[in-house]
Amino acid sequence: MHLSTPTKLPPQGLLTIALLAGMIMGLAPAPGNAWFLAWGAIVPLWVLVVQISSEVNRTSKGLPKLAFLLGVTWGVGYNGLALSWIRDLHPLTWMGIPWLASVAITFTCWLLITLWGGLLVGVWAGGLAWANQRGLSAVTRIVLGTALWCGLETVWSWSPLEWTFLSFTQSPHDRWILHLGQLAGPMLVTGAIVAFNGFLAEGWLARESYPGRRAKWLWALGLVWLIGLHGIGWGLVSRPAFGGSVERSLKAPPEAALRVGIVQGNIPTRIKLFEEGTRLSIDNYTKGYETLVAQGVQAVLTPEGTFPWLWLDRPLKNPFYRTLLDRGILAWVGTVGLEQGKLTQSLVTIAGDGEILSRYDKVKLVPLGEYVPFAETIGQFIGRLSPVEASLTPGQINQQVKTPFGQAIVGICFDSAFSYIFRNQARSGGEFILTASNNDPYGAAMMAQHHAQDVMRAIETDRWAVRATNTGFSGIVNPHGETEWLSGFRTFETHAHTIARRQTQTPYVRWGNWFTPLLSLLAIGLCIRDFRA
Repeated sequence: MHLSTPTKLPPQGLLTIALLAGMIMGLAPAPGNAWFLAWGAIVPLWVLVVQISSEVNRTSKGLPKLAFLLGVTWGVGYNGLALSWIRDLHPLTWMGIPWLASVAITFTCWLLITLWGGLLVGVWAGGLAWANQRGLSAVTRIVLGTALWCGLETVWSWSPLEWTFLSFTQSPHDRWILHLGQLAGPMLVTGAIVAFNGFLAEGWLARESYPGRRAKWLWALGLVWLIGLHGIGWGLVSRPAFGGSVERSLKAPPEAALRVGIVQGNIPTRIKLFEEGTRLSIDNYTKGYETLVAQGVQAVLTPEGTFPWLWLDRPLKNPFYRTLLDRGILAWVGTVGLEQGKLTQSLVTIAGDGEILSRYDKVKLVPLGEYVPFAETIGQFIGRLSPVEASLTPGQINQQVKTPFGQAIVGICFDSAFSYIFRNQARSGGEFILTASNNDPYGAAMMAQHHAQDVMRAIETDRWAVRATNTGFSGIVNPHGETEWLSGFRTFETHAHTIARRQTQTPYVRWGNWFTPLLSLLAIGLCIRDFRA
């Protein structure tokens, strides 16, 4: 089949096209919020990969390399723009790091994370080109391309570092498509996006073959796919709760209602570990706690690192703790803990009588921010790029947080990007979500993306989410993915809200990411058929 191609362009031209397409995708997530761009931004890369792999000899060894470079370039454009908020790390002079070294550390962190994301797309493009070089039909390429992307994102989610999953480009605005996450998690949302891009790209490739009929057929299928999936999402928004016993009403029945309070302390990281920050933390969180107790809350949530020092061994020295004993209202407090002699980033449940009922330790620590990777081997070299002096230790994946109100689903900061952490806790009986984050020194762009991650977790698990951050954006998200309250940026705030404890089990909570392995099996079968043809 003849394909009209632009591959006569020099490699620099092809790479430029891929870079621009990736940057267009970078506008889709918050704060750009141009979520609709995700439904076409992969098309240029897909077209280039298929064209070059269809035109060269099947034994060409240079093809996968070129496709890989195109994918990396697209991924760099996407991740580089979407993660540009990493620049807010600078300056680190408050830690005693010289200005120029601060610039170097910030740039290096951005570059490494951007390249890590670019590697995923590079492997995808190289894999699709390698398979297509052996002869694939348009439908097989769509299925394979979608399965490959979902499979790679699944593997990436097991790694220490990932944030820019394609699914989060739709959050918080395209709630109909986000509700597909209730069926099979974020990979189903990613699959919906990639497959639609595939239909558009394959239609473009086929527009001059078979007098245009195949192109129209592929585009029509793509339109059916897009409308159909949004229709399913709309149905999930509108239907009763999974399990059928409780109507999907956002009004909490009396026996399930929980009045919670949030304190956003607004303590800049640059002063948090010093005397001024210690004093301000105690003053703001004690004042916020008392304000919320006066409003009749049953529990108060504070952010990650509310008191970032060891104090639980002698709690009475902390005025916040003494106030808690006096008022008798439970608090979830972000602090540090000890696990086998090592520090943890923790959220501690403290009852009104001062008893520590439970503790959650952060599972996904930030590389170079909370620990130095490969500390025992090349850690000394890597450590020069990081301001971290002592590594924290991560929590276990199977933690359960028991409270007097039922089991909570908890995530601390970076945990929010990893859906299976929340799914595991929902499956074991978690009835509402608590997330505690610092988010400083990052700006509003990162805070908006973090909020978008928690919106997805609320929808996938069919749970209310209560978000407490240090500097913004704290919020309340209902199981429909609607934000019922959102704090300001770098402000001291308190907020009281009534949520509902829920025990529903979505298909994703019950069965996990069944979509990716099922689609992968289909892709393998189609590839075997085409290879034998």
